[in-house]
Amino acid sequence: MLNKNTIIALVAGHYSILASARPAPFPQSSPVETPEIVENPTIVANVAGPATYTANPSLGGGGSSFKDSAHFRVYGTSETTADTAIQHLEAAHSCFVEQLGWRTPALSWTSATDDTWYKTNVYSKVDGQLNGAAGVQRADPAVGLTWLEVVDEYLTDPRVFVHEYGHALSVSEKNWIDQGRTGAWWEPIANYIADTYISTPTCTSAKSAQRLPAAEGESIIALDAVIGNSYKVIVDGTPNSGNYYESWPFIAYLNNNPDNFQGLGNDTLLRMFRKYTLNSNDTPLHALSNLLADTGVTVQKVVGRYWAHMAYVDIGHAKAHEAFLARRTSLNYDHLDASGAVKSDRAPRYMGANIIPLKVEGTTVSVTITSEGEYTGTLVVKSGDKITYTDIVDGKANTAVANGDEVSVVIAKTPALVQYDAFAIPAELNQGLQYSVQVTGASI
Repeated sequence: MLNKNTIIALVAGHYSILASARPAPFPQSSPVETPEIVENPTIVANVAGPATYTANPSLGGGGSSFKDSAHFRVYGTSETTADTAIQHLEAAHSCFVEQLGWRTPALSWTSATDDTWYKTNVYSKVDGQLNGAAGVQRADPAVGLTWLEVVDEYLTDPRVFVHEYGHALSVSEKNWIDQGRTGAWWEPIANYIADTYISTPTCTSAKSAQRLPAAEGESIIALDAVIGNSYKVIVDGTPNSGNYYESWPFIAYLNNNPDNFQGLGNDTLLRMFRKYTLNSNDTPLHALSNLLADTGVTVQKVVGRYWAHMAYVDIGHAKAHEAFLARRTSLNYDHLDASGAVKSDRAPRYMGANIIPLKVEGTTVSVTITSEGEYTGTLVVKSGDKITYTDIVDGKANTAVANGDEVSVVIAKTPALVQYDAFAIPAELNQGLQYSVQVTGASI
């Protein structure tokens, strides 16, 4: 769901999608005694179902005014608006279901015998009908199907309805339904899907097939939330101050896998759904740990390196990097006091981080970290278009630098995994990592 009143914030030439409402489409259920890991059936490009799905007017209320496409039915708007929405929705379906292999929302997630492929209904709504939201995804758990409701003026804006379609895709994968500790992650996933569709080359061919512009649009990355408030819990659903809608770059990093970690790749997010320990109420970070089992790579290593890549938004996303270059001088990096000790209100919390740019003064930069807490530290050097990453080991690291190089120290709080509900973060997870930094060859 996206809150209409804050849906589009124009900040220094790029758009961010923001919201604060907590989604609660499904109640939390109790875990079973012996959870198991199983994979959902997947729908891949060569098994995409019938060319035209079956209409289902009973889902969401139906209506007499509608326009059909092969996989969608749009109700209650003008033909021109419906045409635009359908073009984008069909492109998103082609990209995510047929190309990337997401399970289609056309199939019930509750029935093992109903093999009817239903069109996804999309309803135009009048401003105010959605309690301040620009769009919502709704579902009927009894039949295991979803539909979308979108304020009419946003039916031509894929940032809204592709976000909602992202929820439908996530629900169709079904393993996270009723799992309260996954709750806050549904919004960054929907934003990741919308951003992938809008601003990366992933869906270019699907959009071209619908006669839509092939060029990528601006990323919806919200740099003030992701970098300026990087110290917060990595996915924080705290009302009015959290980051969960904006935290989707972590998912982009996992799927793009710029470090070539074994166990990660362009299907990481899908496998986090499909390898989820059923009815365990695990957090998605625990689902990530399932993918990394036996690889020698830990979640802590992945999180630490993600934050290191965010020092210069080097996550395999050209448009997000472009947005960073345009905004970087206005971002908040004020984490340390004059002595090099972390400020208490900026200390990194559970799986959060501090990104600390340095002013290079020599040809070698060395750092020493003093901390009693568990952390993953990285010394990052940007030399032109080349970026290198040096692990801080036993509190120390050094690197040679050349004239014009940029250097940052990144400290991520990476303790053992904790089961937590991001909508009700326990106090201990909000306790910041206390540390200090000493630097030679540069200044803070």
